Amino acid sequence: MKMDYQFPAGFWWGSAASGPQTEGVFEGDGKGASIWDYWYQQEPEKFFNRVGPEKTSQVYTRYQEDIQLMKETGHTTFRTSIQWSRLLPQGKGEVNQKAVDFYNAYIDELIANGIEPFMNLYHFDMPMALQEKGGWLNRETVDAYVAFAQTCFTLFGDRVKKWFTHNEPIVPVEGGYLYQFHYPNEINMKHAVQVGFHETLASAKAIKVYHEMNLGGEIGIILNLTPSYPRDENDPEDVKAAQIADAFFNRSFLDPAVKGTFPEELVTIVKELDMVPAMEADDLQTIRENTIDLLGINYYQPRRIMKKESPIDQAKSPMPDDYFDNYDMPNKKMNPYRGWEIYEKGIYDILTNTRENYGNIKCYISENGMGVEGEERFVNADGVIEDDYRIEFVSDHLKYVHQAIQEGTNCVGYHMWTCMDNWSWTNAYKNRYGFISVDLANDAKRTVKKSGRWFKEVSDNNGF
Repeated sequence: MKMDYQFPAGFWWGSAASGPQTEGVFEGDGKGASIWDYWYQQEPEKFFNRVGPEKTSQVYTRYQEDIQLMKETGHTTFRTSIQWSRLLPQGKGEVNQKAVDFYNAYIDELIANGIEPFMNLYHFDMPMALQEKGGWLNRETVDAYVAFAQTCFTLFGDRVKKWFTHNEPIVPVEGGYLYQFHYPNEINMKHAVQVGFHETLASAKAIKVYHEMNLGGEIGIILNLTPSYPRDENDPEDVKAAQIADAFFNRSFLDPAVKGTFPEELVTIVKELDMVPAMEADDLQTIRENTIDLLGINYYQPRRIMKKESPIDQAKSPMPDDYFDNYDMPNKKMNPYRGWEIYEKGIYDILTNTRENYGNIKCYISENGMGVEGEERFVNADGVIEDDYRIEFVSDHLKYVHQAIQEGTNCVGYHMWTCMDNWSWTNAYKNRYGFISVDLANDAKRTVKKSGRWFKEVSDNNGF
């Protein structure tokens, strides 16, 4: 059977998830509190239907069943994260042996079933013991993180050969220190800059340690790259506004990760605002010398930008939004449940950018997906969710991934978010993303959706 879209041999097919969004919390598991456990205790009303992080999809006890379902849905690779607060309940110091046993069993089970584990180290889940001392604002957290990373490499690096330092490091910056959707919920640009710097430094230091350990694998970072498109490409002010948005939200982490330097536009703004982060003499050299082997790209939606036309909100200023406005483009294609634009060509533009401006670094699509509310409406007589909209979403994006590869982009895999419906920060289980449904009302029963069966065919054929 001829495939219209054939992918390179050995292409990685799979999905992504995270520890805090899937594992759950169990009596006697020894896990320490993260900022999510704490915030939910403090303000449960901020979480959709008051569903907290302890209620996640119970992978801690059901990973064997889940890995069989991964096989059924064509996974050759799978990314999750090691919860810092599970492995080191205080963020540093004593290792929780029950966590070691769990992650060892989980990793071994994946490998035994022909699924390569990709492990990420930080997915928004700061241990509360460290957050109480400032979290990423505190230089000591960088050292604690590097020790955590080294512990993970030592314990699991004989089998795990794909490591990632952070998932979407811009999100703790935006959510925690600018736009108030993650704990500690501040609006403080100076803090945001310091947090971003410490995350970048922590990543570089962990990369250095990993390379020194000679474990024979690769280490990278996972970034949510959201292309910034100017409202009018012929208006220099719109174009400049889009470049600044791009520097804030994309190149702030992409440039240091791949090139070892920060974007000039961003450095200029930070200096003008007198917000240069506190750093030690050799920090910039550490960042320059310890760049990634592999780039994970999360893509969901584009950013539409125009020059600043609305008044600056003086109560919140300075903010990134002082330099541009978001443009509400008419007639755009939307995912109505998530309120996000669907723009498939964005994935091609990102990949082309990595080829043309970032040395054609080895990369893969580490997340791409569609969250839909009320999927039970699409259940057929056999109890299967017929999510044709998800099949269409994924295949339309894969066509553009294929085109970029044909043109020479070094893209080696595709992971959808997510394997099975999982808990999402403040949205809980409102929007479902999985190839596999999780029925919370029925003992978290798992059922493969139509998209999961389709993905197995894609993976088996290495194309569609």
